[in-house]
Amino acid sequence: MTARHLVALATVAVAVVAPSAATAAAPPTAAPTPTRLVAGLEGGSGSTVGPDGALYVTEGAAGRISRVDPKTGAVTTFASGLPKAILPFGGAMDVEFIGQTAYVLVTVVGPEVGGSDIVGIYRVDGPHTFTVVADVGAFALANPPSTPFDLATGVQYALESYRGGLLVTDGHHNRVLRITLDGDVSVFRAFDNIVPTGLAVWGKTVYMAEAGPVPHLPEDGKVVSFTPKSSTVTEVASGAPLLVDVEFGRGRTLYALSQGVFGGGPAGSPALPNTGSLVKATGNGSLSVVADGLDRPTSLELIRNTAYIVTLTGEIWKLDRVPRPPCRVSH
Repeated sequence: MTARHLVALATVAVAVVAPSAATAAAPPTAAPTPTRLVAGLEGGSGSTVGPDGALYVTEGAAGRISRVDPKTGAVTTFASGLPKAILPFGGAMDVEFIGQTAYVLVTVVGPEVGGSDIVGIYRVDGPHTFTVVADVGAFALANPPSTPFDLATGVQYALESYRGGLLVTDGHHNRVLRITLDGDVSVFRAFDNIVPTGLAVWGKTVYMAEAGPVPHLPEDGKVVSFTPKSSTVTEVASGAPLLVDVEFGRGRTLYALSQGVFGGGPAGSPALPNTGSLVKATGNGSLSVVADGLDRPTSLELIRNTAYIVTLTGEIWKLDRVPRPPCRVSH
């Protein structure tokens, strides 16, 4: 596996493409059936549920955070003026709230890709104003990973609040970073070439999705868990290709998002259209399909028993009455 393959793998999960109504995915046939809530976002990447109960979605191509009413699909601009994507991926990648304050993960915007912005965590101070609270790119330059890499500042993917601070996955540098609100950055957990993507937290336990290396075999798509003091990483469930997110639903049910079947093109090519799926951990180490036929999903949120799925093509799909298995993930 070359270093170029590593960076390309990360771009599978974070690539931003212009939306097109002509390429909108047809609703999957599996029951329950998702319905399209939103179309026309300028790329779709990370998301979160804000303190007001609305969805907040990053649009890397536009340098924008949009607020989405989860009932009506009405879209308004929450914040704009963030660094835009320079490559077909990057820019504003994910968003997270701590209390009433939003923080945005911005990646692949520095000099090594022809940009002039800081790779790091930006605090939203107003609709058009931001403060960089952590220079993740500078930390990466000073503390390179042990795995091969092409981009010295990394390709960060997901942002999650954790014990008064933030956690960030770097799918290219194969590690999770811990970041304080004072700007201190440290390595929380380092991995081999497993391409860490989405994050969820329950108490002090971190749950993480792994996309796995090319060719993104189902057995390499895993959800794992670990704590700050654990010496090992525990595999929770596996069996879906190119996992890009993980979230808890009602009853501590653990769901994950599979981007789908690798198309076999050049390294870094996204999954084949309409092969993604929403899956759930069954409690016996496997992942069962809740809904399939999704078109290259990137991010998942659950509000009560409704799932909201953000896609690469700038859409949000809504899945009502997400089922719960009789078992729960143990902690």
